[in-house]
Amino acid sequence: MQPKYKRILLKLSGEAFLGTRGFGIDLNAADKIAREIKNLYELKVEIAIVVGAENLFRGKEAEKEGMDRATADYTGMIGTIMNALALQSALESHNIPVRVQTAIEMKQVAEPYIRRRAIRHLEKGRVIILSGGTGNPYFSTDTAAGLRALEIGCQVILKATKVDGVYNKDPNKFSKAKKYKSVSYSEALSKKLRVLDSTAMALCRDHDLPIIVFNLFEHGNIKKVVMGEKVGTIVR
Repeated sequence: MQPKYKRILLKLSGEAFLGTRGFGIDLNAADKIAREIKNLYELKVEIAIVVGAENLFRGKEAEKEGMDRATADYTGMIGTIMNALALQSALESHNIPVRVQTAIEMKQVAEPYIRRRAIRHLEKGRVIILSGGTGNPYFSTDTAAGLRALEIGCQVILKATKVDGVYNKDPNKFSKAKKYKSVSYSEALSKKLRVLDSTAMALCRDHDLPIIVFNLFEHGNIKKVVMGEKVGTIVR
């Protein structure tokens, strides 16, 4: 059976790297993510990854405490590069070829993001981790995920979370929260379902790029999604 999607973009929040820690990078958590990604790599799926940095720095909170917004955003972008390097190390420990690219130049540790080079890496069977957000303040890593997915021709965005899909309320707080199997972009935006931020959602809607929200921490889920099984919630 062939995968439903040949080229995917996996969106990882910084919280995915927390593991049992309250702050920072848990290398065991990075290794668990790498093992799940390895399942896709063995299917010869072309994998691009965009990472967040909530485990290291929260720009909005820093802004509330008086930091200039642009400076706070740039600091968060640097945090995504740290997470990208940790994930690169974890993937390479499983013999997976990886390239980290960043929208903020840091030549000693990562390649600059160049669209054609990123596509070439995918064609050669390398996983690419796209860090540094968009390289611009006032844009989130959600927006970076939508933008990069479109630029490099991904068929779907897979948003990895701690819950098994999109709900009308927080399922951790409300026992009667309703889970959506499928939801439209417009409904997700109007009901503020927090699939991705509004800029990213509008970008995906305007270019018919589907988003699948699923639980990363349930073993084998990411493979099931790529194989076309009904896991999580699809936004289209």
